[in-house]
Amino acid sequence: MLVKKALEELPEGSVLVVDGGGSSRCALMGDNLAEIAFERKLAGVIIHGCIRDSDEIAQMDVAVFAIGTNPVKSVKNGKGDANIPVEFASVTWQPGQWVYADNDGILLSAHELDI
Repeated sequence: MLVKKALEELPEGSVLVVDGGGSSRCALMGDNLAEIAFERKLAGVIIHGCIRDSDEIAQMDVAVFAIGTNPVKSVKNGKGDANIPVEFASVTWQPGQWVYADNDGILLSAHELDI
């Protein structure tokens, strides 16, 4: 539920970063949650974990990055923290950072870049 709540509350143009601990045991996002990101005009979602419904998500006009796919839904137990720094991929992801991404990778910046 925390991912859904965050998707519903983030301002338009935002990127949601989810630290799933790099787990491949289940998917932390499927097409229904990606649809929320698309409808709310979020810039994207970065998940340190897996997604499901990847074919459907790939057809949506919203960027979703994950470490892999898994068809198993996650158990929603409401645990987790929001709006805090998280560390994965040798990076500390800070709330409010600028994120630039394409098929080649992801770049973080403390300020907006002129690109």
